[in-house]
Amino acid sequence: MNHPSVLPRCTPEHQGISSDIISRFLDMIHEQGIELHSFMALRGGYIIAEGWWEPYREDLPHMMFSLSKSFTSTAIGLAVHEGLLSLDDKVISFFPEELPNTVSEHLEAMTLRHLLMMGTGHDEDPLQKLSGALGENSIEAFLQAPVTHEPGTHFVYNNGATYMAGAILQKLTGGSLIDYLQPRIFEPLGIMNATWEKCPLGYDCGGWGLSIKTEDIAKFGQLYLQHGQWKGEQLIPSEWVKEATAKQISNGDDPNNDWNQGYGYQFWRCRHGIYRGDGAFGQFCIIMPEQDAVIAITSATNQMDEVLNAVWDGLLPAFKEATPPLLTDSKDFDFLQNRLSSLTLEPTIYENTSPRAQEWSDITYLLEDNPLELNTFSYTLAPTSIVQTVGNAAGNHQIVYGTENWIEGKTSILRKITECIACRASWKQENILYLTLRPVETPFQINITLTFEEHNLEMSISNCIGSKSMETIIIKGSAMAEAKEA
Repeated sequence: MNHPSVLPRCTPEHQGISSDIISRFLDMIHEQGIELHSFMALRGGYIIAEGWWEPYREDLPHMMFSLSKSFTSTAIGLAVHEGLLSLDDKVISFFPEELPNTVSEHLEAMTLRHLLMMGTGHDEDPLQKLSGALGENSIEAFLQAPVTHEPGTHFVYNNGATYMAGAILQKLTGGSLIDYLQPRIFEPLGIMNATWEKCPLGYDCGGWGLSIKTEDIAKFGQLYLQHGQWKGEQLIPSEWVKEATAKQISNGDDPNNDWNQGYGYQFWRCRHGIYRGDGAFGQFCIIMPEQDAVIAITSATNQMDEVLNAVWDGLLPAFKEATPPLLTDSKDFDFLQNRLSSLTLEPTIYENTSPRAQEWSDITYLLEDNPLELNTFSYTLAPTSIVQTVGNAAGNHQIVYGTENWIEGKTSILRKITECIACRASWKQENILYLTLRPVETPFQINITLTFEEHNLEMSISNCIGSKSMETIIIKGSAMAEAKEA
């Protein structure tokens, strides 16, 4: 496989790790039911193992969620180095037009440093009550929220704090966070086509919304592992790397909890002298200074601690010793490579076909009013696929589901942007069609159960993380001829 990346590859054994150790880690992940989408391990600056679980691919970006925060922190660090701002700058100085009529003592004392260390003094995230910070002025919401504690004394995980830090930099520069990071970090690292969700005010969201590839996560981690140096060039000041990844504020006292080991500037301290950036549902950039290693992971889990524990239990012991290169056991190495190249996420599969499948093919169903604003539904049988057509105010949208394999495609019906999807179909019963749709640049999975009864249809649509449903919508419909008669 041709890799245009700047990161070199080698065998695990070349860096003192046995291929069998990594195979056993993959076994552990599988046995514990953890849904990984990608995995990349680096040691000594080399990628020693990498894999993507089909239908996820190395060339596709993945949503980072709060792993975005570590990139925003990096941008702030560079801006401090360039003299654009200071960590001691007062937050209220940047958006005077959004301030409350009365500025409290604690709000007045809040600095950029407090934003980065999640020590703003709030009791809760000011953006928590906003719907994804969309449709409302997030800057105003942040500045109007009560600041209960003296800044710097109280940790609260705070999306609003990171959002504000990013907005401050973007207001100063007149460009986006991506614009700022592009020549300073992204281009030297070979990070291409990064995207960042924007808020209604036009700012990159800062605390969330970045989408990059797995190898981009690994490059970013390696840059921090190398104290900000890349190919002989100091991209990030080493002093910033040290300060940003050190404990700046206490966030708990449980010695066995990786969310209680202290917080830096948008980096989490971990057990074992390790630090990380992470994002919801299991997006990880794990930097292991003592082991000269980086682990990059994308996944879909509500139990992020299970992923970290698997790394500590399955990989860390082998990485602890700075061992010389091992002799490569070709059998173990070949087994690992075959395993990594054939990883797959199998959806729930029942039967490829139904004796009654033709009964409902090419019948259009008129749908009752529903939150998704879908108007019509139909499907058409093909030899190894089922073609679904759904209609809304924008027109008809076709999605093809494979009955034997994943079928990749694109759609704009999910988030009103065109995104890559992978789809499978099977028959749960002779009158129940089960569809699995994965937007493969996200951790989400959409399960659609279609129950056909005479001239009626019931659609159950569940948005899931892994096997766990977060919300389910029921939509009923009737065949168009029946609907017209009614």
